[in-house]
Amino acid sequence: MLKDSGMRAVMNSFRNRLAPPLDKKIRALDSWHRAFENCSLRMECPDAYHEELLRLADEMDRQDIVTWEEWRDLRTEADQAYSRAVAGEDYHR
Repeated sequence: MLKDSGMRAVMNSFRNRLAPPLDKKIRALDSWHRAFENCSLRMECPDAYHEELLRLADEMDRQDIVTWEEWRDLRTEADQAYSRAVAGEDYHR
């Protein structure tokens, strides 16, 4: 029994050290994806939509929330979404 409670204490300690950065990353990526799915902004002002996605990705990079590869992928998705928005894809659904 002592062994189990000791293991639980170690696991809780480990979880507590990982939780805040992981939680921060999840919240930041959620914010980026909510902006990505903002159809009204994308349709009304593609430039502002694109700038917001890039700003959020850059902020995650600045705070070391995402890796370089994740940052690059977010920016690539933003660029592709901007191209689709400018082409009027939302109006042709």
